[in-house]
Parts: sequence; structure tokens; C-alpha cells
Amino acid sequence: MSGGSGGMAGKGRRLTTAQALVAFLARQYTERDGRRQRLIAATWGIFGHGNVAGLGQALVEYADRMPFLQGRNEQSMVHAAVGFARQSGRLAAHAVTTSIGPGATNLVTGAALATVNRLPVLLLPGDTFATRPADPVLQQLEVPYAGDVSVNDTLRPVSAYFDRVTRPEALIPAALAAMRVLTDPAATGAVTLALPQDVQAEAYDWPAEFFAERTWRVRRPRPDTAELDAAAAAVRASRRPLLIAGGGVRHSAAEPELAALAEATGIPVACTQAGKGTLRHDHPANVGGVGHTGTAPANALAREADLIIGVGTRYTDFTTASGTLFAHPGVRFVNLNITGFDAHKLAAHPLVADAREGLRALRDALHGHRVPPAYADGYRTDRDRWEDQVTAAYAPTQPPTGRPTQIQVLGALDAIVTGEDILINAAGSLPGDLHRLWRPRSTDQYHVEYGYSCMGYEIPAALGTALAAPGRPVWALVGDGTYLMNPTELVTAVQERIPIKVVILQNHGYASIGGLSDAVGAERFGTAYRHRAADGTYTGAPLPVDLAANAASLGMRVLRARTLDDLREALAEARAADVPTCVYTETETADTVSPPPTGGAWWDVPVAEVASRTSAVRARAEYDRNAALRRRHL
Repeated sequence: MSGGSGGMAGKGRRLTTAQALVAFLARQYTERDGRRQRLIAATWGIFGHGNVAGLGQALVEYADRMPFLQGRNEQSMVHAAVGFARQSGRLAAHAVTTSIGPGATNLVTGAALATVNRLPVLLLPGDTFATRPADPVLQQLEVPYAGDVSVNDTLRPVSAYFDRVTRPEALIPAALAAMRVLTDPAATGAVTLALPQDVQAEAYDWPAEFFAERTWRVRRPRPDTAELDAAAAAVRASRRPLLIAGGGVRHSAAEPELAALAEATGIPVACTQAGKGTLRHDHPANVGGVGHTGTAPANALAREADLIIGVGTRYTDFTTASGTLFAHPGVRFVNLNITGFDAHKLAAHPLVADAREGLRALRDALHGHRVPPAYADGYRTDRDRWEDQVTAAYAPTQPPTGRPTQIQVLGALDAIVTGEDILINAAGSLPGDLHRLWRPRSTDQYHVEYGYSCMGYEIPAALGTALAAPGRPVWALVGDGTYLMNPTELVTAVQERIPIKVVILQNHGYASIGGLSDAVGAERFGTAYRHRAADGTYTGAPLPVDLAANAASLGMRVLRARTLDDLREALAEARAADVPTCVYTETETADTVSPPPTGGAWWDVPVAEVASRTSAVRARAEYDRNAALRRRHL
């Protein structure tokens, strides 16, 4: 039977390996809670000699079944796929294909981000010849001690699953295993199928069953009875419990169950970066972000809590304030998580289950239980006081004809968004400001990637998010450092007419790391975007870089905002725009790094133990004071 774009059925269908893979992917579906959808919704690609004749030809052959998206940077394509997967609740994903060599190694950062954040993406890098007709070939890495290693092996440690398909028939088990991992809520992440370029183009007689529709049911495991009983007993014995909501709440679509538990018991809810928005900002139990970038009310509760209930969180150092936050001498932990690995952290009572099912079961097990009234009244008073501080921080402190601060940019955006808007950020000083101050209007408005905190994530992730949420305003918030890392997917936004809104904040350097550099005695060395001065430092005049002109040269509509009044008008115009639009503003820098109010929690960045400069000596003394507060929770 000849290959081509005919029907999928029939025994012994002769296709190339690449054609078979695309045909297979077009027939995969997920189902959860009765909702069925396509698993691989589209494929991103940049073609080179390692994939153009294989997957490139196959994507032409099946263009009516596999939508294709053209990228400009391989890392960015993965970021876009991750944004799509997150907005799709991990129930749908994108594939990404590249050539061998630098195209493949450019995937590594994006793969690490996907796996760290437990978000599914299918990577299909080309690989060197399996049959080795010439050795080495163009872009091949020669490894003297191993003949079966290629640059794709760099993807092994950052992939949730990796396989190299060295024969056509090996695709069958490899493809099925890839789908299994992509749809496993406890194991998902970047999935890599390395495809040697000769095998991609090799034909094989494929069984018809390989192309049958498959539905991968995304399971919701319920908690073990004994674990549930232990967790409920711990909560009932607690006088000052605090629940920390992580990204697992969102991935499970467990926001209603979280709210129901908080309302039934009065337990306050703090959030990680990934968990922010799982309760609306105005919910009476929501005390805001926790940890180094958290709010004062949440961190005060965390210090005094005798029980921490972690739901879907990995307990990163930002959440735990590097092991200094949970200070109660008798503090204990209950961890509800779909992975046993995370559920056992901090010597916790584990509750291994889907977040929605676990929260439902815990609420039922706690029927009639509530925290002491004085405890609830106290944290609600503190959160109301914090909200007043946020309002004050957003208010202008200079004439409307002056340049806005970064906080006032957020305040101007806060004034125009609704629950339809989605905000995307990943790195710099903005994640801290957003975690402390942003007021999510909906459960999926807040999209800050802070597991890998990857500069350059925002713009491509906005594309993927917009593809998953058509018609909704999607904002990518970037500083000048992040913009210069990775602006190229603006071209894709223009090409595909995806009306993302990109806010570029020009503050002439790495503001966040500049502030950290000051704090650790490195004196902001090498963090400003300025000309080199006579003393060899970068303290001269700001570089004459015009990011607005750059964005315009890539085809974007650009609105320049020189004053706070200009900014308000530009943001409103961008929100209403049906074409990709940038809002560019130069910010005042007085409060861009550590604006009031703050949460007052530490982050462990080791400081030089010996130094001659006064700034480093002082920083080390402060470091030693904070480090003495670290503890192991055993």
C-alpha cells in the first residue's frame, strides 16, 4: 500500500517513520472529567537538514491533520508550547521539531523549564544517521569513547522521558510511551523522541492499529484512607494551621475545592508563584504570596503556624525562605500532592492524591471543624491592612507628567484588566512585585513561570497562551534585560496575527540582580546597561538602545508612553487592539527592586566569607545572622 494523505485504516500501510509519527499524533486524545480533546494540537518547527526531508515532508503530507507553526528560535518554540500546555490545564500540548546540532541543543533550556514546572511538551529533534553512511556528518558531535552519543543526549537529564528511535518499528513502543508520560499528571514534563534523519525518511509497513484513535484518560487518584485519617487528625489538633497552595491546585482544576475547604474550616490560604490566583484576590481566606517574595500577612502566619498544609507545592527555597520561614518549634506538615516525591518533603504526613480529590476528601473528613475565631479574625484584619498598603503602593507619588515606577505600571494595568486578562512573566524584579502585589481576578490570570525563572520565556509563552485562550487579552511583561534575551517570536506574533500585548519596561539593566548584587556586597557590578567609564566599570551614560524601535522593526505596533498619563492611555489602547502591540515605557528606578510593602522573608544567596571591601563584609555579617535561623524539618 502506498504512502500519502489517504485514509489511516488498512493493514501494512507503507509510510515513512516521520509520516507515521505525524499520523499517529493526529489521532491522540485526552479525557478528564468527561471532557475530551486532542492531545497534540499543533507542531512548532524550524527546519534544517536533520528534519526537513523527514518530519518536514510529513508535515506537508498531513497538513490537513497537523497544524504547523513556524518559529524563530528553538528555545522559544518550547516556551510557546509550555505556555499552551499550562493554559490548557496540561490536557493538550504542542510538539516541537528541530534539526540536529544547534537546533537540538537549543531545546535544552526550554525542556528544563517544562520538566521543572511539570508541564507537557513533545520534543522531536533530528539526530545523526543511525546507519552511519558517513561519520561524522555535518553538525555531529564526535565522542571518542562512545559511538552512540549525540548532542541530543543533553536532553536526557531535562526530559521526563527520552528515547532514540533507531529503527522504524521502534517508533511504536516509543510513541506509546511518550503519550503515556505526557498524560501522566505525576510524571509529565518534556518528552523527547530523538529521530535519526535517515530513519525519519525510511519506509515501513505499519499496522493499522497504530493509527487508531486513542484516548488517554488523565487519572485523578483518591487519597489512601489511612493517610487521609492522619492528615485530618493533624488538622484537628492544630490551633494555627496555614494552607499553602501550589501549582498542583491549578493543574488539577481544584480551585473550587480549595475555596470550599477554606470556607468550611476558616484555614487561611497562602500561595506560591505557581499557585497564585487559585483563590481570587478578594477571597477572605486569601492572605497572598508566601516566602521570599510573599506578603507580610502570609509570612507572619507561616512563622507562627503549628501546621503547614502544602497542596501541590514543591517547597522551593523561595517558598520556604531557604528553610527559615516555618519557625514554630513544633511545626508539622501535611502534604497533599499527586507525586509521592513531593508529598514526603519536610518529613510531612503524606497525602498522595489528585489535588481536587484530596481537597474534597479532606473537607469531608474535617466536617464541623473550624479554626479558632480569634485566629480567623486576626489574619483577615492583617490581609485588609495589606490591601490598603497595596493600594497606596499603586498610587502615583509624582505628577502624572513624570515617568512611572515599575509598581505604578502594575497599578495602571491593575486599573484596566478584568478576569479575562492573562499576565505572563518569568524573571527579573517583576515576579517579586507581582507575587506581593498583583490582584488576580480569575483563577488563570496569573501566569508567572518561577520554577526555572527563565529570561526570555514571556513573549513566546504569550503566543502559546493566546493560542490556548483565543479572544482573551494576553499580556507579556518584560524588562529590557529579558527583552534583549529573546524578542524574536514577535515576528511569529505578527506572522500569525496573534494579538498579544507586550509591555516593555526600560530600566537600563538587570534591576533585580542589581538589587541582589547590592545586598550581597557585589556593588551592582556588571548589572547596568551603561557605557564603560574611565575606571573600567559600567557606570557611564545609559546605552542608546531603542527597544521600541527594535520591536517596530519586527512588525509590531508600538505605543511609547513617556509619562504615567501616557501609560494609562497606551495600556487601554493596547488592550483593545486586535493586532500584536507593544507598550514601551522608561521607568523610574527608585522602587523597582524592593518596593514597599515587603514580606520580610530571607533568601539564601551565599556571601563571600572573606573580603576587603566594606560592602561585602557587612553583607556577610547579615548573611550569617539569617543563616543561623535555618532549620531542618525532621
